[in-house]
Amino acid sequence: MALQLSPGEQKTLYRIRPRGFCAGVVRAIEIVKLALDIYGPPIYVLHEIVHNQYVVEGLRQRGAVFVETLEEVPSGARLIFSAHGVSPKVRQQAAARQLKVIDATCPLVTKVHLEAMKFARQGYSILLIGDRDHAEVEGTAGEAPEATQLVSNVTEAEQVAVPEPSRVVFLTQTTLSQYDTREIVARLRTRFPALREPPAEDICYATQNRQKAVESVAQRVELVLVVGSKSSANSNRLVEVAQRAGVRALLIEDAAAIDPHWLADVNRVGLTAGASAPEVLVEQVSARLQQLGFTQVEEVELIPEDVRFALPAELTRVTRRFSVHVFLALAALGLLAVAWFVWLSLTRP
Repeated sequence: MALQLSPGEQKTLYRIRPRGFCAGVVRAIEIVKLALDIYGPPIYVLHEIVHNQYVVEGLRQRGAVFVETLEEVPSGARLIFSAHGVSPKVRQQAAARQLKVIDATCPLVTKVHLEAMKFARQGYSILLIGDRDHAEVEGTAGEAPEATQLVSNVTEAEQVAVPEPSRVVFLTQTTLSQYDTREIVARLRTRFPALREPPAEDICYATQNRQKAVESVAQRVELVLVVGSKSSANSNRLVEVAQRAGVRALLIEDAAAIDPHWLADVNRVGLTAGASAPEVLVEQVSARLQQLGFTQVEEVELIPEDVRFALPAELTRVTRRFSVHVFLALAALGLLAVAWFVWLSLTRP
């Protein structure tokens, strides 16, 4: 049912914040760009650096080569691990091939890896809540494969078995819906009263913030558009959160994906983006919606974000050396210019 407009009111586009890139994605993309600037192409990247085709294609045009297996990377080449992380087995294989590795794993994913290692050492069974076949889940499970079982839904939570029900812990993929996870955890607690949880929640701050913002704005609109790739878990979860709140929601790659028929009898639209979607795509979608009649535009910021992650140490050291070399080269050019002008002034008649 369409929300009726007040007299004189225009069709409204609500641009929801926070949206788009999170700190882990910004860091991962910056790592690839810096590596290309410092070392030059090709730079190999294991899997998509983030799940967004626009971003991946842009980096590919600059010289990044995205691969699915280490066998595709020449021995001794430079390789970046994506933001989703990898297992110890992959790290060992990279070392055996003498690859020069730069780790772009999101620090929040690394936190979950460390938790898996710690609980496995303590003899716990680990129930990893996540999407089957997702790169992040494969990496986390690989930290303690003998102790870890994947739980993807409530049905699997009903069926999973552990050797010692008194020593069991759950961990989660960082990009899940907090609502789906809550249902799975509730069922696991019923079956395993001694179930432990991680010291700090595994679902990342950006995922939760974007979901809460969408849930809040969903009450004002008739349609929510989420900018993101189909392969992006957190983008898909934003669609699900909006739908759970009772509003129609659609995932779109870009402005070209908008079907004007979706907007028939719609007066208020909410617009957001997954954590791996760049702002340029949001701006293009926003411009297209304005062309389609949504001329009243409001920015709705629910939760301010100012998180930033440091670059990996191996790249920071090289960047500093590179900056020093550039400074020295510029200083030398400056001295040559001064010497040239002095020589000219002395040799003029």
